[in-house]
Amino acid sequence: MIYNNLIYLVVVIFILTTNSIPDKPLLNAGVTALLFTLKTGVFILLVTLTHRGNRINRASDYFSAELKLSILAIVSLAMDVYFLDCQYYFALLPGAASLPVLTNLAGVLLFFFYLCLIWHGARRNYGYIFGRYHSSATFIKTNLKNNIPTILPWLILSLLADGLMLLPFPGIKNVLQSAWGEPVFFFVFFILLAIAFPEIIRHLWGCKSMEQGIVRRHIEEFSRHQELKYADILIWPLFEGLVLTAGVMGLIGRFRYILFTPALLRNLTFDEIDAVMAHEIGHVKRYHLQLYIFLLLGFSLIAQLGSYLFMYALLKSNYFYEFSTFLGKKTDTVLIFISTFALLLLLIFYFRFIFGFFMRNFERQADLHALESMGSSQGIIDALEKVAWLSGNIRELPSWHHFGIAERVDFLNRCGHDHRLVRKHHRKVYGALVLYMLLLIGTGVALWKMPDDLLQRAPLDHLTRLYQEKTREEPQNFLWYQLLGDLQQERKYYAEAVVSYEKGLQIVPDNPDILNNLAWVLLIAEDADVRDPQRALSLALRAVSIKSEGYIWDTLALAYWQNGSADKALKAETQAITVDPENRQYYEKQMGKYILPGSPLK
Repeated sequence: MIYNNLIYLVVVIFILTTNSIPDKPLLNAGVTALLFTLKTGVFILLVTLTHRGNRINRASDYFSAELKLSILAIVSLAMDVYFLDCQYYFALLPGAASLPVLTNLAGVLLFFFYLCLIWHGARRNYGYIFGRYHSSATFIKTNLKNNIPTILPWLILSLLADGLMLLPFPGIKNVLQSAWGEPVFFFVFFILLAIAFPEIIRHLWGCKSMEQGIVRRHIEEFSRHQELKYADILIWPLFEGLVLTAGVMGLIGRFRYILFTPALLRNLTFDEIDAVMAHEIGHVKRYHLQLYIFLLLGFSLIAQLGSYLFMYALLKSNYFYEFSTFLGKKTDTVLIFISTFALLLLLIFYFRFIFGFFMRNFERQADLHALESMGSSQGIIDALEKVAWLSGNIRELPSWHHFGIAERVDFLNRCGHDHRLVRKHHRKVYGALVLYMLLLIGTGVALWKMPDDLLQRAPLDHLTRLYQEKTREEPQNFLWYQLLGDLQQERKYYAEAVVSYEKGLQIVPDNPDILNNLAWVLLIAEDADVRDPQRALSLALRAVSIKSEGYIWDTLALAYWQNGSADKALKAETQAITVDPENRQYYEKQMGKYILPGSPLK
């Protein structure tokens, strides 16, 4: 349950942090409140119907229902964000303007509200299936305590980043707002937080140091034999200590803790406890906790490249612009919405299949460490079978993050008979890590080589292709050649712009705008084969004789100057001021270039 809720909360944070807060809500406050109330009522009804009757009488049924309802909670929150504009109202909370994280925190609390409704409705079926009855308040409180730590890293880092932006030190702000500053900041503090986080979690979960006695002495002796460094052995009161599980948390020995639930200690023999300890030590020896951080940080790199490429593809697609027109929304609004949804799918895929793949196989490596260090797989197999039976006969229940218990037992039995499978599995895991590392290196190189203006190019690529198609569809319409030439000029494709303008002039030889724009390109082109000041002067004179506008006089002035007639350039620029006084400042700046000897070309 904890692993699933971790993914749900990551998805929720992703939805909240990637959505832009609107300037004004789509609906007024009264209608929004009414729709939110009705939607919440429907949500409560669906939770009630799901847990009604005798449809849920097995552990697999319970976890399946929890999965579906949790997804429904995410959908419900997404409706609050995208359609009811809940973040607009959250942004009105005191302090939200200075600390933007408060707006997203309010959204996370809203999601927890939906989870509390699920836990309230599931309490009775949980007691019936697992034989552990709790009051509604206790059940909700226990679930909250188990899940709140999953959002703490994001909350602490976000509060710290927002707080630093409030400090009166421009240097800090400049660093955080730079392309490299924010990633480096989050990486450094994420590592520091990961080291100290176990100390925070043990207090939140109410873990207590295991009392001195025969059990603790036995675990301590086994840990010394395995050369495991740790800070303490803790009793983990997960679901009031009734869940059968153990764990290890902490990257370094000084902040590493070994956790056992009371139920697990009560029901396992010393040999089985040793096997469980060997399993947890396997995670430490194989550096799985460090690798989990590596996999989490790797997703941010993959998501960054994925978002750039996906948005680039959208901006180059005709269907995207047609869809935006159909919705009647601005392209940037539709772009953000579609990109967010696509990245959400990427996030789910990544955690479910890539992160899940490594989690399952890391667990299998930990099982194999128990086999190798104990000399036999019997202890860990007995412990797994006992946990499966006491947890409500979940032996055949599949698991995306651990493999099912039946699968784990079968693999251990096969490895016990053929030790080559152990080495084969380790090669599989490390081979997969090497491939993943190569993927990240490739991703990093692609981001490094990617042009900074990639997303700015895409709409221009689309327009270029559109105008080219229009020139083929309507070859006698000069406007498409003019627009295509203007776009090519903006992109500094000067040779192509000249070709487009000349085709336009073949249709309308005396069009002043095309004459002026062609003259301008011939004056500013960087390629000597394209530059032609003499022809530009001729074109500009024709254009100004047809249409007396400030921008055409400005082109004529530059043409005079490049042909060595500074006095005529000044007179032309003066005429530009006369016909277009609103842009006087620009024209006077141009005149300054013609007055100063040796001044650069425009």
